[in-house]
Amino acid sequence: MTRQDEALLKKLLAMFEVEAEEHLGAIAKGLLALEQGPEPERRQELVETTFREVHTLKGAARAVNLGAVVDLCHALESVFAVLKRSRIAPPAELLDLLHRGFAQIKDLLPGGAQAGSREAAAALIGSLGAAASGIEPAAAADPPFLVPAPAAAVRPDPAPAAPARPDPLRQTVRISTAKLDVLLHQAEELVAAKLAAARQAAELSALAAELAHRSRTRDRARRLADPAELAEIVTVDNQTHKWLNDRLAGLAGAARDDLRSLGKMVDNLLDGAKQVLMVPFSTVLEPLPPLVRDLSRDQGKEAELVIRGEELEIDRRVQEEMKDALLHLIRNAIDHGIEPPAERVRRGKSVRGTLSISIAQHESGKAEIAISDDGAGIDPADLRRTARQLELLSAEQDATMSDADALSLVFRSGLSTSPLATDLSGRGLGLAIVREKAERLGGTVTVESHLGAGTTFRLVLPVTLASFRGVLVEVADTVFILPTSQVERVVRISADEIGTVENRETIRLGNRTLGLVWLHDILGLPGPAAGATDHCNIVVLSAAGQSVAFAVDRIRDEREVLMKGLGRQLRRVRHVAGATVLATGAVALILNVRDLMEGAAMAPAQPRPAAAPPRRKSILIAEDSITARTLFKHVLEAAGYRVKTSVDGLDAWTNLTTEPFDLLVSDIEMPRMGGFDLTAKVRGDRSLSDLPVILITSLGSAADRERGVDVGANAYIVKDSFDQSNLLKIVGHLI
Repeated sequence: MTRQDEALLKKLLAMFEVEAEEHLGAIAKGLLALEQGPEPERRQELVETTFREVHTLKGAARAVNLGAVVDLCHALESVFAVLKRSRIAPPAELLDLLHRGFAQIKDLLPGGAQAGSREAAAALIGSLGAAASGIEPAAAADPPFLVPAPAAAVRPDPAPAAPARPDPLRQTVRISTAKLDVLLHQAEELVAAKLAAARQAAELSALAAELAHRSRTRDRARRLADPAELAEIVTVDNQTHKWLNDRLAGLAGAARDDLRSLGKMVDNLLDGAKQVLMVPFSTVLEPLPPLVRDLSRDQGKEAELVIRGEELEIDRRVQEEMKDALLHLIRNAIDHGIEPPAERVRRGKSVRGTLSISIAQHESGKAEIAISDDGAGIDPADLRRTARQLELLSAEQDATMSDADALSLVFRSGLSTSPLATDLSGRGLGLAIVREKAERLGGTVTVESHLGAGTTFRLVLPVTLASFRGVLVEVADTVFILPTSQVERVVRISADEIGTVENRETIRLGNRTLGLVWLHDILGLPGPAAGATDHCNIVVLSAAGQSVAFAVDRIRDEREVLMKGLGRQLRRVRHVAGATVLATGAVALILNVRDLMEGAAMAPAQPRPAAAPPRRKSILIAEDSITARTLFKHVLEAAGYRVKTSVDGLDAWTNLTTEPFDLLVSDIEMPRMGGFDLTAKVRGDRSLSDLPVILITSLGSAADRERGVDVGANAYIVKDSFDQSNLLKIVGHLI
């Protein structure tokens, strides 16, 4: 075979793998539907459609030279042809034989467990041929396929697992040509933006070159010109400045227009790319029906799987991440939920249990996946008792815990009410992993159960992983992001509102008392000194029905966040779920709320440090007279204020821009900068515009008072009528 032929075969095998997965899913659905005893008309329809799927799969396998698959599909076709002609309901033994044929095909596919498969397939082909000829399948089948292990027998250790077959969901994604057309059109629109950016870059380069040339010409002219020609040079400079301003204004306007257009294009392209990754949830559900059948039979139970809403499209990456979690919930429902047939009959239920998966749009950008069973339900008392035995729950917590709260204990790692650890469940780890996976995606998982009636697990997950809303907080001069979906509220409280219960800090919000934890302690970062501030910024986080208040240095804002993974080497970093790049180019870490909550629960109780004395109000005096300056300073310091002095307005302005003050007291007539100009400058500065200002002067005319009001002074005191009690009264009123 030439290299070209090998490359073609490799390409065909990759395509066949995806196609075979679809046909196998349809065959599995058809066999399971036949097993439920449908009406004759529906039964014939199922036989016909499954027959066609097997036939199509055989043709595809022949195209890639998979002879063993072709032979097995041909044997299955023979059975379906008999069923189609005879119009009889297939007996259970024949359906079991067809299921074994389906499983054998999966083993024979590339990447399947092919060790010994060809020999097993040959024996199975003989059994299928005998069944098609009217021989009872049970008499001709190879015993190892038909004789199950006795229920009471001890199972041997399972053989080493065969290499897993690559999951097509992870390797390829099939999308409609309509979606590709939209994506291509959006990408083509970016070509125009690229050309516009190139044009602007060229114009800016030409502008810079022209400006440099004019500057050199002007400098040379100045060196050679006599004084009489300088006026002409100034005129040319003015013309150059006007020309430059006009060109820059035009370029700035064009850049703004292009930015708006480019922003719209990028948003559309991102939406289109998101749609490419959106696939029906049925993709991840296809392997579940045969799994439910096999697991329930293995447990000596009967269960029917009902799926609703599988056509809802969800990001392929979300489905990949939650695939194992869904499998565990299915196993858990069969092992713990669905009762054995005799027990169900005793309780007045149908022999066959019902396991349902429902997928529905929850809210904007969210989908809800509900996994329900009509089994025994979960006993909250059993959960409490087990949690106490494992020291996961104190007697005091148990006494105040409702049944609904007790159900959330199922998500605690290591807690299981099963007395045995089976190959399905019983080690108390699975549900903890389900919760962790859901919350790492920015979702939630809850449980509802009614004893004797069944259990429902509800997963609320984002429809896409591309972006989410996040709250930006600052701790130790570092920016972190908390998912908005898990932020209950943000609030700013006074430091004296922090209380202590059993050496743990708490705050009161509404009618609730919440534990308070300092985020810098959880993250191991340096924190502010005790009493450094008289207020506290709080972010209340919620997860798994619990709420904890976290203190941060600063709460910045909320924005759309594009999450990036940390790479394979940093797949699991405590407290960190991912990272994003801010508009400034800086990288900010996205925090894992579940880890933060667990860290808060494990944080040692610490006595609250003694509160620092309240910060004294700070006053700046601007006065050129040393006598008046000393008098004002003495009066204000005696009243308990911290006072700093300046010799004039310019000196005062330097002090105002280098340290914070609560009040400015200024004379009006001073060298370099007077009080009126200083007040106007303060009011014109964004950071100082709210600073209270008192003007003290010997100028007592109505015009002077009016000017003081015009520039923004809060109070005006005439020195001739100066009274220190009046000054203190005004200062106390303003700060």
